[in-house]
Amino acid sequence: MNTLASIEVDITVELGSVFLPIHHLLRMGRGAVIELDSGESDPLKLYANGTQIANCEVRVDGGRLSVEVTSKTVREV
Repeated sequence: MNTLASIEVDITVELGSVFLPIHHLLRMGRGAVIELDSGESDPLKLYANGTQIANCEVRVDGGRLSVEVTSKTVREV
């Protein structure tokens, strides 16, 4: 178990995504709004080293944001 404690994992939480033409991206300035493909009640996607491992929801507690895992999506190999 001591060996596992030293392994680093890159964790990413995705709120949503969108494909934009590069010319739209280059024209964006401060205050630009990008509409994502997900709604406020849709689950967030949790990734470990680029692989989706779970769905989760945003939690706010005392002004701090966190995510709560709602379901695992790991596939057996």
